[in-house]
Amino acid sequence: MVAKRFHKKKKPIPIQEYVEGIKAGDRTILAKAITLIESNNLDHFRAGQQLLQEILPLTGKSMRIGITGVPGAGKSTFIERFGTELCKMGKKVAVLAIDPSSTLSQGSILGDKTRMEKLSREENAFIRPSPSGGNLGGVHRKTRETILLCEAAGFDMILVETVGVGQSEVDVRTMVDMFLLLTITGAGDDLQGMKKGIMELVDAIIVTKADGDNKEKALKTRNEYNQILRLLKQATDGWGTKAVACSSITGEGINEIWELITKFFADTKKSGVFYTRRREQTIDWLITSIKERLEQSFFQHELVKEQLPIVKRNVEKGKLPVSIAVENLLSAYFNQEH
Repeated sequence: MVAKRFHKKKKPIPIQEYVEGIKAGDRTILAKAITLIESNNLDHFRAGQQLLQEILPLTGKSMRIGITGVPGAGKSTFIERFGTELCKMGKKVAVLAIDPSSTLSQGSILGDKTRMEKLSREENAFIRPSPSGGNLGGVHRKTRETILLCEAAGFDMILVETVGVGQSEVDVRTMVDMFLLLTITGAGDDLQGMKKGIMELVDAIIVTKADGDNKEKALKTRNEYNQILRLLKQATDGWGTKAVACSSITGEGINEIWELITKFFADTKKSGVFYTRRREQTIDWLITSIKERLEQSFFQHELVKEQLPIVKRNVEKGKLPVSIAVENLLSAYFNQEH
């Protein structure tokens, strides 16, 4: 007879222990705090909100940069090289690498940590892979909270790597100060077709793999983008979006990108656009959070859960118009609430 193993329930970490660990820059505590924030457990949610309240005064001092790219542009390779160079400058770099989740299993590969081996060994770097949870915007629904935790831990550069490229990347724009798009030679036609969705959202286009036989093509592509960008609407008031070329292998062009980023932050802070955007993003977060909580509350409501399968069947069979079905479910929800 096999003896049953009883696993002792782990004692929750006190909020103050999280706060002190985060203040001290303890990466293990930071990782645990992010796990707490990402959890769907109600007790974890409450503890997470308390933690955010405690660390809020320590936030807001970082450069928040979103990074997206066309397939094959080498986002992880670029981030590793760029992040390593930033660490050499004495910067503390947090990389929030969002991995694609399976829409069926909600599972995730979470392979970015292995792809950024060199950067993960840096004392001043922190890499956090998180599943996107099927979010269209290519970001985890708790990315904003994670940014705050990283800022409280003293990270002054927050790089958010997103899933893919598409219209839904507008979500990323609402949580970062600057948005970069990585592309390669030969991707111009693709980008032309999606310029309303992407090119007018980004503050810089980086043509990667500008080395070896490909260098000349990359520089040509950069020049072509700079011509196109003059005709497009700016993503940030008072800032002209520019294209630059770089090599993540040789490091050529990385300094130019850093100079561009520092100029962007200096210019937008001077004009006040930086602060206006941060305030608007906080309000956007508020509205998004309200919608999420209402949706969660609605679908977890006992009466709604009971009636929804019946309503679905009636709508499917054409016995009930969708508008009336919605009204019935909302009545069930609100009447029970009151």
